[in-house]
Amino acid sequence: MSISKWIGGALGWSFGGPIGAIIGVALGSFVDSIAKGGSEVLEEGNRRTGTYKERTTYGSRTQRPQTQSGDFEVSLLILASIVIKADGKQDQRELDFVRQQFVNLYGKERANQAFKLFKNIGEQKNISIRQVCLQIKQMMDHPSRLQLMHFLFGIAKADGMVTESEERQIYTMAGYLGISSRDYESIKAMFYDSSDNAYKILEIEKTATDDEVKRAYRKMAKKYHPDKVIHLGKEHQVGAEEKFRQVQKAYEKLQKERGF
Repeated sequence: MSISKWIGGALGWSFGGPIGAIIGVALGSFVDSIAKGGSEVLEEGNRRTGTYKERTTYGSRTQRPQTQSGDFEVSLLILASIVIKADGKQDQRELDFVRQQFVNLYGKERANQAFKLFKNIGEQKNISIRQVCLQIKQMMDHPSRLQLMHFLFGIAKADGMVTESEERQIYTMAGYLGISSRDYESIKAMFYDSSDNAYKILEIEKTATDDEVKRAYRKMAKKYHPDKVIHLGKEHQVGAEEKFRQVQKAYEKLQKERGF
């Protein structure tokens, strides 16, 4: 499968706006996309750009088109390339993590195409984090954006630790993506080992009553349930299941500590 055919059939709203521009530059680096299918990809991109520019609005509410697997995939590639460079270097363990995650999600062939695009995106300079994240915020549903956050922390932790610069970069992205501070701290806590992580994951204080802990568990289990991202395809439910397990572990830890 050529990169042009793969990318042309994978994307929806992300062909438009700043993400579409980044994809276009990345595609320009592939010989086969220019010689065999580049013009078709660009024509498809121009057609789909309207999805980004012409959203249906009812009063103050904007109706988002359903995010496709390809839109999530490309958004993830762009944000991951930024996080990996946050500490001034590209650690091979982080690159290997990205590649392996894509193999696990999509299979070897599709993962190879995704990683080619990822490397070309990583070579681009002056990518506007704000513009990219605002497009994602406008077009992507909240559960999918939470899934992006979870994946980004996984990349940052792939070399054994999340550096201050990586965490700062992810925090900045979270703000632009419309992720609340509580949701951000909940996902962040899944990648750290401290005594109060269970409370942070469940988005409650240590002073919470047992009943409040139970209510928080039900709320978070619903928020992180894998079915929330079923529209992205079964492959992305795997990552969602990991968040769901973390919520269960946090609750079980508090059950044991409090004896209820």
